[in-house]
Amino acid sequence: MNCRLLLPLLLPLLACLVIPFAGAQSLMTPSPASTDPYLWLEDVQGERALAWVRERNAATERQLQAVPGYEQRRLAVLSVLDSSERIPRVQRAGPWLYNLWQDAKNRRGLWRRTTMAEYQKPQPAWETVLDLDALGKAEGENWVWGGAACLGPTYRRCLLSLSRGGADAKVIREFDTVAKRFVDGGFVLPEAKTDIAWADADTVYVGSDFGPGSLTDSGYPRVVKRWRRGQPLADAVTVFEGERSDVAVYAFVDHTPGYERTGFGRHTDFYDSRSFLLQGQKLQAIDKPIDAAFSFWRERVLIQLRSDWSVAGRLWPRGSLLVADAAAYLKGERQLTALFTPTATRSLADFTLTRSTVLLNLLDNVTSRLEEWRPGGNGWQQRSVAAPALGSLSVAALHDPLDKDDAWAEAYWLNVSGFLQPDALALGRTSSDERRVVKSLPAFFDAGGMRVEQHFARSKDGTRVPYFVVWPKGAKADGRNPTLLYGYGGFQIALAPWYLGSNGRTWVEQGGVFVVANIRGGGEFGPQWHQAGIKAHKQNSFDDFAAVAEALIETGVTRPQQLGIQGGSNGGLLVGAVMLQRPELFAAVVCQVPLLDMRRYHRLLAGASWMAEYGDPDQAAEWAWISHYSPYQVLQNLPAGRKLPRVLFTTSTRDDRVHPGHARKMAALMTERGHDALYWENIEGGHGGAADNAQRAQMRALELSFLWRELAPH
Repeated sequence: MNCRLLLPLLLPLLACLVIPFAGAQSLMTPSPASTDPYLWLEDVQGERALAWVRERNAATERQLQAVPGYEQRRLAVLSVLDSSERIPRVQRAGPWLYNLWQDAKNRRGLWRRTTMAEYQKPQPAWETVLDLDALGKAEGENWVWGGAACLGPTYRRCLLSLSRGGADAKVIREFDTVAKRFVDGGFVLPEAKTDIAWADADTVYVGSDFGPGSLTDSGYPRVVKRWRRGQPLADAVTVFEGERSDVAVYAFVDHTPGYERTGFGRHTDFYDSRSFLLQGQKLQAIDKPIDAAFSFWRERVLIQLRSDWSVAGRLWPRGSLLVADAAAYLKGERQLTALFTPTATRSLADFTLTRSTVLLNLLDNVTSRLEEWRPGGNGWQQRSVAAPALGSLSVAALHDPLDKDDAWAEAYWLNVSGFLQPDALALGRTSSDERRVVKSLPAFFDAGGMRVEQHFARSKDGTRVPYFVVWPKGAKADGRNPTLLYGYGGFQIALAPWYLGSNGRTWVEQGGVFVVANIRGGGEFGPQWHQAGIKAHKQNSFDDFAAVAEALIETGVTRPQQLGIQGGSNGGLLVGAVMLQRPELFAAVVCQVPLLDMRRYHRLLAGASWMAEYGDPDQAAEWAWISHYSPYQVLQNLPAGRKLPRVLFTTSTRDDRVHPGHARKMAALMTERGHDALYWENIEGGHGGAADNAQRAQMRALELSFLWRELAPH
């Protein structure tokens, strides 16, 4: 289960440009619904609510499609999204590299494959395994790809996840990649937020909606069953259960020869988990810090800390990555080795495993660095990997742990990109700095004369907050540049540079400045940076964002009349809160798939899973600080006549993660209070806001046209 909020879905849109209230009065704790005049808009598919949506959509489209350049922007975004020169991202399954490809002809996509030898050619030969558009047409369904879990080492049988319209809830169907059809009598599960793992060729572990009592309060599985092929699901044996208050339960199965393991776990909240290893017929609790990420790697275990850990006479700081012998650790020994410990500027972004090497992707002042760690006769050996000094790195191992003779056991993909640097995908091997670029993204805009700068703003409490500024060609710090400030600030997600793609073409190339704020609540400086921007400290995120805006104005990058802000999901909460706290700083706000009603967020869809990030509004002490920034409630108590920036809200009817009622109610209340708010809701798309490239281009063109209308010099 991926509980993360929007960012992984937003980054492709950000390539086209795309989970807290100073001075506000503390609100009395209302009942969840009694003071809400727009509760009816939470009825997602209700006739009255959808009529309101259609009316607002039509009004927004009339306004924004009439903005000069709308159609050119839509086509520019679409041309990037549909470009045949994009890098096809692949996932290895045995001898095959699989890819989902969407373009103008294949809107929902082709699930296709090729070999490594073919993939390295300029024009690989692809074999279509499943045509999503043809499948949807044949079955009368609006299928959107949700991924595949294939059983090695043959990878012939796969459990496909198919979503109706892009929602998180998926239909599971077993597929034969050799016959290229769904398996007669195979594993099939109806639409739900399902977690499923292969136990063997005829057995799966499945957590899903089995009826009353089988889901947590967050809407995810509470029960795991062992389900045999041909067995009625009702007869599947329950093998693990969590609590209703948990976020979710799950099963994990390691099929690595010689290291086979099966276990279960409970996500007790978004960051805390309890894990259990199946030993015969009994479960052994794995002793670990409750908020640490724990994983097996052949004969070893890896532990990533979110809190300081004092163990065996040693204090390991939060943000560290530790390794130990698995058998010894499970017996209670604590002989740990640190592969990474953080500093004030360095944090661990992620790590990747080959057969014998741990590849660390580090951030140092939000710039990527790469290290290798390999065990040897004299202990663990560290090696810095030569890589471009500027930009962002991402690493993916090619190793197949089920292949004992794996020729790619030490190979990995290294992707290099930057705001002005198109992605380059290289094939590398551990213990060597030699790499060969296999695929390169073309330049989608002319970066000549553009420049990127990193600066630091000083937040309200004195904290230094980094931010990137992407300058268009010829721009000067004269205080008159149309500027878009983007932020997220949640769930320990770092905003490292990425190639701007059609954003470069439709914003920076047209004279707009683009700014990314690396505020607290994110993961730019590890767990401590994140924890300084959650729960009772959430206001720090908003203060940081406002501080960056102030710095942009003070240094002459722009002025309030030409400064816009944008954020999605948790970032939607960010811009929604800041526009109410500091409306004098901004002229335009794009608020995407947002959380806004923090009084009721935990009662809507997956909202209960995020209380470890925001707090519990039903607890008076916690509502006391949530109420200071919750945009919907702050707006209700805003003095009459308070001028606010113009706002465009975008969301999706099929978003079953962050409820569309947040954006609906906020837009309705703003309109009632006389504020200028536009609203657009895509009927499909899930939490990403769109289900295919055509929808993404339409949504982005509306947002861009709104921004240019409001921020261009007049």
